[in-house]
Amino acid sequence: MTDISDLKGSGRMSKRQFMEELRRYQKGSVTRRHFLGVTGLGAATVVLGNAMPGLRPQAAHASEIGDRVILATWPNYHDAANFDMFTEAKGAAVQVNVFGSNEEMLAKLQAGGSGWDVFVPTNYTITTYVSEDLIQPLDVTRLPNYKADAFDPRFSDAGIVDGTLYAVPKNWGTTGFAVNTKHDGGKALTTWKDFFDRTKDDFSGRTMVHDYQLTTIGNALKYFGYSFNSVDEAELAEAEKLLIDVKPHLFAISSDYQPAMRSGDAWLTMCWTGDGKQLNSDMSEIQYVLGREGGEIWSDYYAIPKDAPHLDAAYALINHMLDPEVNAREVLAHGYPVADANTNTLLPEEILNDPILYPAKELLDALEFGAAATLTDPNRAELLARFKSA
Repeated sequence: MTDISDLKGSGRMSKRQFMEELRRYQKGSVTRRHFLGVTGLGAATVVLGNAMPGLRPQAAHASEIGDRVILATWPNYHDAANFDMFTEAKGAAVQVNVFGSNEEMLAKLQAGGSGWDVFVPTNYTITTYVSEDLIQPLDVTRLPNYKADAFDPRFSDAGIVDGTLYAVPKNWGTTGFAVNTKHDGGKALTTWKDFFDRTKDDFSGRTMVHDYQLTTIGNALKYFGYSFNSVDEAELAEAEKLLIDVKPHLFAISSDYQPAMRSGDAWLTMCWTGDGKQLNSDMSEIQYVLGREGGEIWSDYYAIPKDAPHLDAAYALINHMLDPEVNAREVLAHGYPVADANTNTLLPEEILNDPILYPAKELLDALEFGAAATLTDPNRAELLARFKSA
């Protein structure tokens, strides 16, 4: 198997230089031609194509799988160069639709006619998709890069419902908050109590929360020491009061918070692992924090909607993204950990030992996976609606 260092110009470029060039490419500062040339990935693509025929451009693929594949996913969650490689190899362009919550994804599929071929649900939602017949079982013979025994079961088991495989793992991570320490007055934020109390104080007008009931309500519940997944009406009422009190002090309610944090318009935001890593890599003053009261640990999956219009392309894209070489490039680009042992063997030690991606055990132990009941609980849905309209 090719070592990830081989993808960086056969050792001629340091890991730091590679990451700098990668970020320049992602931000649009350099062309794809420049990025592939200086990093050696252009040559690596040819080498990999010779060793792995599935990566080699073949004109016949365009007629076999169609000219497009439509992916519904999360913000800042992919390396665009991997989509380019897929298009070159298979002849189908990847069209990306970005969503900020699982509720949005569910509503879109329930309405019908989404047009999606692949989507990226979170662990706790998959049983709902199955019960509502919105997702189709996966044919593993069409996913040769899927090696079930390579995945940590904690982050893969949710894809199996009643013994049937409906989704395969993409990434896992945590939900914490990112804080610009230039503005914390030397008083570090370490808890969800700090997050909400300081939002009403020295971070007033500079804080963002997710447009997503699971995390925004869940983290408000943690302020009081309740379960992240609580559907208890009295506990939800306390969380709602806190959110309503905080609302006038917010900069925005959005799940795409990186632009405001980078520009300095926002100083504090609810945040997922990869966004925290991306922000910290580019701006060291931005720190990623897991609230000591607990919060969320999650795993995301690739799945195919029941009415996917380009089924062959859907399988081809998922299989491409599961290739350890491709997956390793994804991790280097977006900073989310993977549960695939074959991918992890390709990653540099500084990634595998990064405390943002792999937090201390005592912090991880306090986290909860999302519960299926939260997705469809009417009280939580109505709470978020009242909060946003307040």
